[in-house]
Amino acid sequence: MADAVTGFDISEQNGPGHAIARVTTGITAFVGRALKGPVDTPVVIHSFAEYVRLFGGLWQPSTLSYALEQYFDNGGRKAIVVRVANGARPPTITLPTGGAPLTLVALAPGSREYLRASVDLDGVGANEEDRFNLVVQRLRTPGSERVEDQEIFRRLSVQPGSDRHVATVLLDSRLVRVSGEVPRARPLRTPARTSSLLAGYVASNPDGDDGAPLTDYDIIGSSQRGTGLFSLRMAPRFDLLCVPPLTRSDDVGLSTLMIAARVCREHQAMLIVDPPAAWSNAGAAIEALRLWPFRSEQALMYYPRVLAFDRVRGRHEVFASCGAAAGLIARGDATTPVWSAGEGDEPVLRPALRTAVQIDDAERARLAQLGVNTFATVRPVRRSCSPRTLGAGGSGPADWTWLGARRLALFILASVEEGTRWIVFQHDRPDAWARLRAQVEAFLAALDDDGAFVGRDAAERWFVICDERLNPPTSTAAGRVHLLLGFAPLRAGDFHAFLVTQRAGGSSVRPVSVNRLATSRARVGEEIETAILRGIALEAQAF
Repeated sequence: MADAVTGFDISEQNGPGHAIARVTTGITAFVGRALKGPVDTPVVIHSFAEYVRLFGGLWQPSTLSYALEQYFDNGGRKAIVVRVANGARPPTITLPTGGAPLTLVALAPGSREYLRASVDLDGVGANEEDRFNLVVQRLRTPGSERVEDQEIFRRLSVQPGSDRHVATVLLDSRLVRVSGEVPRARPLRTPARTSSLLAGYVASNPDGDDGAPLTDYDIIGSSQRGTGLFSLRMAPRFDLLCVPPLTRSDDVGLSTLMIAARVCREHQAMLIVDPPAAWSNAGAAIEALRLWPFRSEQALMYYPRVLAFDRVRGRHEVFASCGAAAGLIARGDATTPVWSAGEGDEPVLRPALRTAVQIDDAERARLAQLGVNTFATVRPVRRSCSPRTLGAGGSGPADWTWLGARRLALFILASVEEGTRWIVFQHDRPDAWARLRAQVEAFLAALDDDGAFVGRDAAERWFVICDERLNPPTSTAAGRVHLLLGFAPLRAGDFHAFLVTQRAGGSSVRPVSVNRLATSRARVGEEIETAILRGIALEAQAF
């Protein structure tokens, strides 16, 4: 739950005596261009009104802003937003000193970052000529008194070596930093504009710039600096990712899709890919998909693009579909388990959205064969095609071409990975391994009771191993614990197996090959004992 005072999420950490909690699904991360707000910083929001407050609302150059609006309009509940910029410049604030000024620079770039600062000497002694107080505010609109954020710094100093040196203290500011050299003289008290005002302010200069349209390089970012897509490493959990088009006419490139899919694999998430703008009708889409270069069980697509009212231009426009698709999936997750989502009624867009292209039943079936899902605006009795991933034609397991099966696997792995981190504190104790195994068995058994797996009995539906075979002395000495689990989402005894490794400072999940020819009911135990464990013991030592 969220604390009413601090706003931070407060939850009890899973431990050996707790059941593994089922992770929340339908949380979507968005990466793209915004009008204002922090750059390369994941920010959690729960409504489009919150997006407007933090990132500036609808903006024609920002496909991200429209995707967020459509996400919440179509049923989205929680989003994580990463603003990316290309050459955007933050505004500055110039504080006079009587000599060289003290210059502050905003942290957030853009022409809509409206800041102001005030200097006073309240509580500063007559002999403390280096000291001053500073107030920095962010405004909703320039010249207004609608303050969105405020910071107060008391007894700052311009004296080098001071424990309150202005440049050092402002390193903790959410709004500004010192730009250039700190002058020898402190800033002058800011005079009030009128006698009725208690304090005066210096407004930021009109030198902020929104930058150029995004490129694939901007979206991808830097792994070392943690920018672009790589800033999601610091984000809370998400299970869907949207990267809207670079501009209204420029699609995201193949390189971005490949990196985004890799990021999703690291987070047990799915990438929602927009159909290219050139796919103007179903026939063109079907033809283009024959040579479509991007295939991944970590991605999905909904066709066609959507038609929605653009409140900035005052008319209906065609938009990329990722935001609407993410909202539709999140809405379904609120009522239906991830492994059966979409198996009943056809996904239906809410009234504010329509499909930009009409599709007949034959085209719908052909698109499904090629791994592309379709929207509907009228609810039929039953859906004709189960939701797919873009794994068709790829190198991954055939089962992962079905969206329900793939999302079930990601859901299980995320839940187990998060819920078993306590074991790192007891990594060298066999009795703790037994409790860990029992904890995961209880989690899978509960999912089994809810119909997540296929098989006549539990032995054909799932298994869990965590003992000395997976955890030899070399692994425990290095602080690692390995757990092996498998489950059958579509066919009895046809397991998908994964090795979960917990260690201080992090955890990892890796798929493990299983000989499917030896998974009949009578040989499940033998298969686990031989074909899996023989290889896993070696893999475990390689970490």
